Amino acid sequence: MIHSAKNEQLIKQILSSAKTIAMVGVSSIKKDEPSNNIIRRPSIIVMKYLQEFGYRVIPINPFSAGKTTYGETIVAKLKDVNIPVDIVNVFRPSKETPMIAEQAVKIGAKVIWLQYGIQNQEAQEIAKSANITYIANKCIKQEYQRLFLKVSPVFPALRTQ
Repeated sequence: MIHSAKNEQLIKQILSSAKTIAMVGVSSIKKDEPSNNIIRRPSIIVMKYLQEFGYRVIPINPFSAGKTTYGETIVAKLKDVNIPVDIVNVFRPSKETPMIAEQAVKIGAKVIWLQYGIQNQEAQEIAKSANITYIANKCIKQEYQRLFLKVSPVFPALRTQ
């Protein structure tokens, strides 16, 4: 990954000013799966990590709506979030991101952030036309670690609690 000074400045500004992150694709426990497996899922690790650094993270998952994870009630869709959202962080396949970008525009999000391995030209164009910052193929947790804690990004940081 190439880090330019301009990109680093933008990401640092985004992470400094953001308060609320809607995380699309927060993992849920699947039927017949041990419940302790969920703490090892990247989306759960990232959610908990961001909470530890003061962000409010609203989990989005239509299959777990109404349940609670790390003190937050899971909602089905972005439109169900009833507070302002700074960043829409995405843990879904690239092909789903144009629809997510359209929803991010509708709720007035400032940033759409696609995790590692996720990028989509159409989603980027939707964000650009709505003047929303688009970040793709980067882990929000790793960027926070690198820019604010000055540590080599480590993923995942597994914990049992």
